[in-house]
Order: sequence, then C-alpha cells, then structure tokens
Amino acid sequence: MDSNTQKTPKENNYWKKNLIVLWFSTFMTGIGFSMITPFMPLYINTMGNFTKSQLVIWNGIAFSSTFLVMAIISPIWGKIADRRGRKLMLIRAALGMAIVIFLQAFVTAPWQLVVLRLLQGVFSGFVSNANTLIASTAPRSESGKALGTLNTGVISGTLLGPLVGGVIAQYLGYRIPFMITGSLLFIAFILVVIFIKEDFKPIPKGQEASTSEIFHKLKNPNIILAMFVTTMIIQTSNNSINPIISLYVKQLMKGSDKVTLIAGVVAALPGIANIIAAPRFGALGDKIGTGKILIGGLIFAVLVYIPQAFVNNIWQLAILRFLVGVSDACLVPQVQTLLAKNTDAENTGRIFGYNQSFQSVGNVCGPLLGSYISSALSYSAVFLTTSGLALVNFVWVFTHLHRKKAKK
Repeated sequence: MDSNTQKTPKENNYWKKNLIVLWFSTFMTGIGFSMITPFMPLYINTMGNFTKSQLVIWNGIAFSSTFLVMAIISPIWGKIADRRGRKLMLIRAALGMAIVIFLQAFVTAPWQLVVLRLLQGVFSGFVSNANTLIASTAPRSESGKALGTLNTGVISGTLLGPLVGGVIAQYLGYRIPFMITGSLLFIAFILVVIFIKEDFKPIPKGQEASTSEIFHKLKNPNIILAMFVTTMIIQTSNNSINPIISLYVKQLMKGSDKVTLIAGVVAALPGIANIIAAPRFGALGDKIGTGKILIGGLIFAVLVYIPQAFVNNIWQLAILRFLVGVSDACLVPQVQTLLAKNTDAENTGRIFGYNQSFQSVGNVCGPLLGSYISSALSYSAVFLTTSGLALVNFVWVFTHLHRKKAKK
C-alpha cells in the first residue's frame, strides 16, 4: 500500500509528458510505415523487367518478411523489456528502424529490399512498447483514456501516410518516402531519449507465470483461443489486398499518370471509415453485446469484398474500400474487448502479447496469399478469396460464442 502511495506523485510528474511525446512519436511512425505501403509493388517494378507474376510474388515476399520476423522475435524482445525496461525497447526500435528503412531508398534489386525488410522486423515493436509504457506509468484511473489517446496517434498517422506518400512518390519519386520515413523515426528516437522517463522495476527471474499457468486461470480459455485465431484470419484477410491494391488501381485507371496518388487515396479510405465508425460500434457493443457487433462485422465483410472483384472504375472501388473500413471497425476493436472481458487484469498484458503474435502470423500469410492468388488467377480472385476467409471467420466466431452461451 505504501509503495502505491509513493508511486502516484512520480506518475503525476511524468506520465502526461510521456503521453504527449509518444503520441507524436507513434503519429510519425504511423505516417512513415503507411507512407510506403501503397506503392511498394510500383517501387519494386522500377528495379527490373518483371512479369505480372514475378512482381506480385516479390511484393508479397517483401510485405510478409517483416511480419514473419516479428512473429518470431516479439516474444524475445518482450522478455528483454520485462527485464531491462520499455524505454530501452523504444530506443532500440526507433533507431534500428530509422536506419533500416532509410537504407531501403537505395536498393537496386528486390532481394536487397527483402533483406532490409527482414531486418526491419528484427527492430520492430515501437508502437506496442509505447502502449506498454503508457499502461505502466499512467495512473490506473486514467490508463484507459491515456491508451485511447495514444491509439489516435498511430491511427491518424496511418490514415495520413498513404496520402502523403502518394503525393511525394508521384512528384518526387519512390525513393524519397523511404528517406522521409527513416528521418521521422530518427526524430522519434531523439524524442524518446531526451523526454521519456520510466520508473522501471524489473520482474525477477523465476517469478513470471508460465503460459500454461495463465491459461489454467482463465474462465473462458476457448473464447481466448478463438479470438487469437479470429485476429489471425482478420489480418490475413486485410493484408491479402495490400500487395495488389496499387496494381488493381493501375489496371482500373488504364494508363493514367496519377496512379500513385490515387492508390494512396484508395489505401487511406478504410482508415478514414475506421476512425469514424470504431468508437460508435464500441459504444453500441457495450449496449447490445460485443459479440453481436463482431458477428455483424464479419457478415458485412463477406458482402463488401465480393463486389470489389467486379468494379469497372476507380470510384466504385473507392466506395467499397470505405465500406471495408466500416467492417474493420466492427472487428479488431471487438476482439480486443472480448479478450479484455475474458481475462484477469494481471494477465491482460501477456494475453494481448500472444494475440500480437497471431496478428503477425496473419500479416505474414495475407500478402503471400494475395500474391499467390493474383499471380495464379487474377486480382479479382483475391477479393473473392478474402470474402471466403471472412465467411470462415464468421462460422468460427459464431460457433464459439454460441457454445459460450449454451454453457451458461
């Protein structure tokens, strides 16, 4: 009790400054990462004379490589963070990614880009460690508000990034956004070093609960596992579109010189819809049930992906991509809410960490799936496959939530 009393004044002295600094840092991180997403295949296409099949495969590998390494390395960094502190992990992630992404502006072959993307995965974890640091320094009574505020930073940056990247790439070339992203992350590194303060108390070796012990304590372990798989399928579905979206826009625009700019706009539309809709669906879920919102979002996703395979112009695709953002607003936030509601407070961090691993697996599988389907069949087939994944996910979620109700 005394230790908590002593801790509060310290928290009041620096947690708000931490929040401000990390908001700007995650905002810049969000801009940087999403800035290069829309035109990655177009950038790869400048490095050689590739067939359509070769281009989408290289792009899929480049997209997936970062997340593959993240899925493997994240638990290791998590253990180091528990022993050494989150500020050190923020410094490591910001500086490492700043250097690696800046170097991506100078590659001359796709394999070089893939190698650097693999290294990018090694140095990843800035946003997750920012969330952890704020959760551990903000007072309990204000931690929800603080984390919600921090989340708007990365979402706003991710929303703005494709637009900024599209304009820069259109008029200055594909290499400049990588340099800008590296520079933004270096600024984040400086901000963290100078301004972030952490009153860190490491967890002694041997006192961390094992995975089996955590799951043994859960009231509804099947729901937790179901949400892990749901997260993986959601990420696979969303990311299966990323490798082909700019190429699909190029196909629809038939030789226009504004492809890069329009691809950036189209890529940003789901984010716009998500920011508008997510808080409203969250509030509605509190009233009628989080599971109902999740199931409704999956049904809507099944329906909204199908017509994207048959659009005839860019405006039809833009409207449908906006609606995809509406469906997304019903998915990931609701999964996280169900995880929180079915997890004890002392184990929430570990459970969310495991969920992050499943998310990374989905980030790996999605681009590879989209690249393979588009090279073997067509761009349109990717959207139909994604709709099928959403249907599988709906059946999976409905079955497990129904079992929970039946037990009650």
